[in-house]
Amino acid sequence: MCSILTYLSPSADMSLFEEMLKKTASRGPDQTRIIKTDEGILGFNRLSIMGLSPEGMQPFELNGSFSVCNGELYGFRPLKAYLEDLGYAFAGESDCELILPLYERLGVSMFSFLDAEFAMVIYDARSHEFIAARDPIGIRPLYYGYDSKGSVIFASEPKNLVGVCTRIMPFPPGHYYKDGKFVCFKDCAEDIHSYHSGDVDVICSHIHDLLIGGVRTRLDSDAPLGFLLSGGLDSSLVCGIAAKSLDRPLETFSIGMDIDAIDLKYAREVADYIHSNHHEVIMTKKDVLDALEPVIAALGTWDITTVRASIGMYLVCKWIHEHTDIKVILTGEISDELFGYKYTDFAPDAESFQREAQKRIRELHMYDVLRADRCISVHSLEARVPFGDLAFVDYVMRIDPEMKMNRYGIGKYLLRHAFRNDALIPESIRLREKAAFSDAVGHSMRDDLMEYAESIYSDSEFEEKRQKYAHGMPFTKESLLYREIFEKYYPGQAEMIVDFWMPNREWEGCNVNDPSARVLSNYGASGS
Repeated sequence: MCSILTYLSPSADMSLFEEMLKKTASRGPDQTRIIKTDEGILGFNRLSIMGLSPEGMQPFELNGSFSVCNGELYGFRPLKAYLEDLGYAFAGESDCELILPLYERLGVSMFSFLDAEFAMVIYDARSHEFIAARDPIGIRPLYYGYDSKGSVIFASEPKNLVGVCTRIMPFPPGHYYKDGKFVCFKDCAEDIHSYHSGDVDVICSHIHDLLIGGVRTRLDSDAPLGFLLSGGLDSSLVCGIAAKSLDRPLETFSIGMDIDAIDLKYAREVADYIHSNHHEVIMTKKDVLDALEPVIAALGTWDITTVRASIGMYLVCKWIHEHTDIKVILTGEISDELFGYKYTDFAPDAESFQREAQKRIRELHMYDVLRADRCISVHSLEARVPFGDLAFVDYVMRIDPEMKMNRYGIGKYLLRHAFRNDALIPESIRLREKAAFSDAVGHSMRDDLMEYAESIYSDSEFEEKRQKYAHGMPFTKESLLYREIFEKYYPGQAEMIVDFWMPNREWEGCNVNDPSARVLSNYGASGS
């Protein structure tokens, strides 16, 4: 991960800019550089991942234009060779050094061409303007706001903008900003009018090949790799594919509570099967409660699900940062949004299932993707998300939703079936039902958080204090606790998150008052 900051004003104060950029120094602890142009300022904090030499430092410059990018351009080496044949010379081995040559030749059309996760800003010296863009899923974070004079500022995190912008907003994924307007170049959640045809085996063969490709492209790194392994289907498949693709043992990491962690035993089973160097991190009730405020400060959210699920990820990434030299972490996020959650078993029909998937993909950048980015980057690591591979997402979203619904007695059937012959992971894991992440690290963690919140507020205090918040009004004492911590660090910025992540309450079986899958009637053996 890196961090970028761009202030689109010729009168921007340099000392203020420097202070703003320092707020995300943990995203890029290796080096900082700031460039001032006639129209504004660009800043960059670097975490060296591709092209570790000083020549990989940003902002990059070409013919007076500049670019800053927090991103990875996958499969960039053949593209680089092509640009070299066209006469471009490159100073280093960074993938992001290709951005300015591509922009010089393609203009804003290059954004839809990229196979990448990115948040970037380009200063075009020819037109004397700034262009910003974010990848179609929003895996890399980007926010914007306006100063008191109406000048726009782009930043990797909202914390860069607190105190400078009255309202901070997430940059819409799949859009670029030019001439004061946001333009969509790719919508991964668009309405589908023609679904992929074929029987289950044909569909699954494509799922299989595309996911393998998505994992393999994300193994290209000049910095050491690590893998989060929960023992669930998604992270296990990522690890299994990577283990078969690399000629060395993986470094895998899992975390759980000291008394009742569900997933540690399953992660250990996978690690033994793929012969990884496996590391277990154990957390206590005290660790959980002590982490609560720094987690919310890092996340910039008040959402219950996101906070709960972030505590374990935050603590395991903290351990990785403190005990290893790993810089890049592969994770299993985005599978649920594509193939279904436990609650989507209650979808009344295929059309409803598809609409829910579209909603989840469209809002990913506020929930699971946000969690992975902040928990990992705050510890100076980079997240890579194979299930977010654009070709993979595009294909799965175009599978007939009737095939993705749980008609088979087990969730995510297509994904499980796609890897039935590979023996990449234990068969018991391939067929294991999903456990909610915040439960999987230990049922007691959720209970500890709820009990702690209960001890802070009386019933009358809860009713009085929650009424202060018109947007995202807290509906439990736990959610009020998270909201009050959020407001301490991001005062008045609650609208960065659209709503609480919850099952679709309009569906029969989903009208619940807690986001955990544990409260659903179909959770069954998932949590054991």
